[in-house]
Amino acid sequence: MIGKLTGTLSDKNPPQLLLDCNGVGYEVHVPMSTFYNLPELGAQLSLLTHFVVREDAQILYGFATAAEREAFRQLIKIAGVGPRTALSVLSGMSVAELAQAVTLQEAGRLVKVPGIGKKTAERLLLELKGKLGPDIGVPASVANDSQADILQALLALGYSDKEAAAALKALPAEVGVSDGIRLALRALAK
Repeated sequence: MIGKLTGTLSDKNPPQLLLDCNGVGYEVHVPMSTFYNLPELGAQLSLLTHFVVREDAQILYGFATAAEREAFRQLIKIAGVGPRTALSVLSGMSVAELAQAVTLQEAGRLVKVPGIGKKTAERLLLELKGKLGPDIGVPASVANDSQADILQALLALGYSDKEAAAALKALPAEVGVSDGIRLALRALAK
């Protein structure tokens, strides 16, 4: 319903801010990653939003980037994960870090986020697999386009994110796509 707000930043009190849009003040809950990058009071601000309507409340959540909002939306689709937990996850790690943790199936990184236990972390890893976008989930070890192509080819062949990332790490840095796929497949066959 409300997808974006642009206005003057009137007040900030973590994790909430007040955005004055032509005389109407909107209270918006934001993750700390967005909060830390807010301008000074009185400055113009534009936020992408997600509007939640419950029996007892109507709440706006704001995000600096489309990737943050998409990650939030994917998180709240998971059973047992509400908007407050999703904000906590996005406050504790960037979207890229979350995507990398999901790709490499690293529950330990998620457990470090306040409010996330071992079972919830495992559920997040399972439910988010392949849902955070093709470019977001590429591990930090992917240095160039050919490595990204090799990773995508391995994933398309049915290898898990963890297997594909491990095979990619074993490849020489300047390998071509076809040679890289062949070498990766040999490594995975062992």
